[in-house]
Amino acid sequence: MADLRTRYLGLELANPLVPSASPLSRALDDARRLEDAGAAALVMYSLFEEELQRERASAERFLLDQDFGHAEAAGYLPDHGLYRDSLDAYLEQLVRLKAALGIPVIASLNGISTGGWLQHGRALEEAGADALELNVYHLAADPRHSAAQVEQRYLDLLGELRTVVSLPVTMKLSPQFSSLPHFLRRLEEAGARGAALFNRFYQPDIDLEDLGVVPRLSLSTPAEALLRVRWIALLHGRTALSLAATGGVHTAEDALKMLLAGADAVHLCSALLRHGPARLTDILRGLDHWLDAHGYDSVAAVQGLLSARAAADPTAYERANYVQILDSHTPSPGVWR
Repeated sequence: MADLRTRYLGLELANPLVPSASPLSRALDDARRLEDAGAAALVMYSLFEEELQRERASAERFLLDQDFGHAEAAGYLPDHGLYRDSLDAYLEQLVRLKAALGIPVIASLNGISTGGWLQHGRALEEAGADALELNVYHLAADPRHSAAQVEQRYLDLLGELRTVVSLPVTMKLSPQFSSLPHFLRRLEEAGARGAALFNRFYQPDIDLEDLGVVPRLSLSTPAEALLRVRWIALLHGRTALSLAATGGVHTAEDALKMLLAGADAVHLCSALLRHGPARLTDILRGLDHWLDAHGYDSVAAVQGLLSARAAADPTAYERANYVQILDSHTPSPGVWR
């Protein structure tokens, strides 16, 4: 059996497969099943800034303002000390996961402002998180904001968080930055230890009958993996950040492509939601079988083997590939007749 160990965010993992943030970490039994299936670490479900803000605003109105003008009502209100919000529940689940599992547990913060993340980050570190994944889900839709201002939002949030936590912090990014390699360099300088590429922006849909905008969940497909392969291959060896591939990994072949491009870890979500923990075991076995069949004794031996810096033709990841793909397509026979 090949040595499947890898290092991610300074953590030594038994293999590169890490379930990413999803509802699967909300139940201890599910988390244990993922560990038993071979998960080398676990990213918790995300703690959302907006959800916490709504809860606290609602609690303030209910707990603090209801006796305004009606002092006798105060005797019927619940004890403030009994109130629990999403942060309390998240911290309790983190403590339970750390006690139940023998693998690293990575907390996930999802937000866009610097407001409360300092307090939250410190609390997550104290609760035992092994690392923090910062998911800045920001859609740059305001024409008054420049690309530089959008990037600065990420840097400010990371910088403030680094002042209160010593844990390794990884940034979960979208592919929509105008100069991703430069931005990763700035994140590294600001104290990031890793980057997860890429966040999936779930798209709203239009209901043609009700004429409304509706949320629409679509799980990833293997075709999405290619964008991750390309950018990880371009970035490998050009940044000191740990690189995690997230999005589009459904098979051992998908995971192997990420590793050959240079990924340190491979995140799984949609494949696990569709097929359960058994898919993780299948991918792990597929990795081991491929390495053995091709004469490699470890994951480390293939990481970055086909990155842009190591490939025989590095331009294959750049414009030359774009030209070749377009020129290679011919219409199906009979379609244009």
